[in-house]
Amino acid sequence: MSRIIVIDDTRAITGVLKNLLEMDDHLVDVAGSAEEGLEMIRINLYDLIISDIMLPVMSGIELLSIVKLEQPDIPFMIISGHASISVAVDVIKQGAVYVLEKPLDMNILLKQVRYALNDTSIDKQKPIRRLAGHSKQKSGVCKESPMIGNCKHMQRVKDMINLTSLSNARVLILGENGTGKELVAREIHRLSNRSNRAFVEVNCAAIPSELIESELFGHEKGSFTGAYKQKKGKFELADNGTLFLDEIGDMSLSAQSKVLRALQEKRISHVGGDKDIEVNVKVLAATNKDLIREIEQGRFREDLYHRLSVVIIRVPSLNQRVEDIPLLAEHFLKKLCDEYGIELKKFSDKAINMLKSHNWSGNVRELGNAIERLIVFSGDEISENDVQIYVNEEYDRFS
Repeated sequence: MSRIIVIDDTRAITGVLKNLLEMDDHLVDVAGSAEEGLEMIRINLYDLIISDIMLPVMSGIELLSIVKLEQPDIPFMIISGHASISVAVDVIKQGAVYVLEKPLDMNILLKQVRYALNDTSIDKQKPIRRLAGHSKQKSGVCKESPMIGNCKHMQRVKDMINLTSLSNARVLILGENGTGKELVAREIHRLSNRSNRAFVEVNCAAIPSELIESELFGHEKGSFTGAYKQKKGKFELADNGTLFLDEIGDMSLSAQSKVLRALQEKRISHVGGDKDIEVNVKVLAATNKDLIREIEQGRFREDLYHRLSVVIIRVPSLNQRVEDIPLLAEHFLKKLCDEYGIELKKFSDKAINMLKSHNWSGNVRELGNAIERLIVFSGDEISENDVQIYVNEEYDRFS
């Protein structure tokens, strides 16, 4: 059994990598800074070091240079958000065996960890081959992923999706309405080892409180008025797959307590039944509410919050990712023109600039609706004036 240290200043990333590597039968320590990691490396015997390149105070490259002077035989892997060819060449010249580019591909990471542990005599004449997990988002639209955007906030979301997809860790997805929380959940499922099993969604806000327990856990025939036959709940339907609890902040306290029990014991029972049913589900939850505030006001269970938030992914508002608006606008334009069966229209530069300057309180959902309206009422080119008309209509509606 090999011993590995993972060094990153983001706790969620070190937590997921620790979980993943431990599932691969390694002993794993984590450190939140290069200084802390160096101290641990000097005390303990490690078979592999994995470090982010961007760390506070001391960088991953500076740490690499120190470690290679003190303990040159330990394989050292670098994680970089901007792993260009020049970066790869530079860090491998300094002694790294691999450069892993974000967003991380967990399958590639595990493969290279195994290789580094079994073979430390890497051919230094071919450094560019160490540039793993090459970026698929150069154009902003990933060929294999529906996640659109290149801004730093979206890059972090993509990183977190990749890190959590091969783990069974529960994920809490936070963000305003219309930001794409469901899209994040579906992408985690798509990339997971459960992707060939069911993805079951429950909108907790849309189900009456008196029916939510039956919806989640199922019921026995005759357990309440209208229960004419036995019904399986969402937990059962998602067995060996993924259960997405959308708008979890709107769930009743009674249902919260039963969800907590299901997560703790990995079993549920039907409403009106006394038989325990074992379930194996990956649970994802989402909300637009401030759950800490909800806990303080007695509307959400603190113990359930901690159960759900093993990993937290914060989806940015559209106003936080203005630089992605041209990519999103083009995406919606192509998609909607195709659905309408019309020739592809285009935006003028001034129209794009006006879209970027608008306050998108409804986030990506509002942008999609706006593009659809602009397609209907514009000519071959969507102009600044077309966008201005939309902006004025929205102002009149809410003023």
